[in-house]
Amino acid sequence: MLRYAFNENPKRSAKVYGRGLRISPKNSKIVCSTVSGKQLEKGKKILENLISQKSSLDGKYYTNTSKELLELLKSAEGNAEFKGLDTERLFIHASAHKGFSFWRPRAFKMRGQRRKVTNVQVVLEQR
Repeated sequence: MLRYAFNENPKRSAKVYGRGLRISPKNSKIVCSTVSGKQLEKGKKILENLISQKSSLDGKYYTNTSKELLELLKSAEGNAEFKGLDTERLFIHASAHKGFSFWRPRAFKMRGQRRKVTNVQVVLEQR
């Protein structure tokens, strides 16, 4: 069974796990820490503003990370609706962890490049 960074009551929460996402672990930690602890609608609005470049975090927009995290939040929201949770009272707990890494192959006698891969856990808790 998969272990989550946040232990919650299964009757009052919905969770989703993004494994092997092609985003930077450093950027995903920044975005996850910004969104964590906020209500679901407010967190989605922050991510949408980052994608459309209306607002920034420390002068950066983190569009790729925001797109992936918004997709995970929508999936978690669907899981919460299926469980019968009230979507108006959901709060976000998001955490990012460094995933596995692999080398991108290159032509003969050329160096390959290491690709960044991240695992992201999102838990929506009803309060």
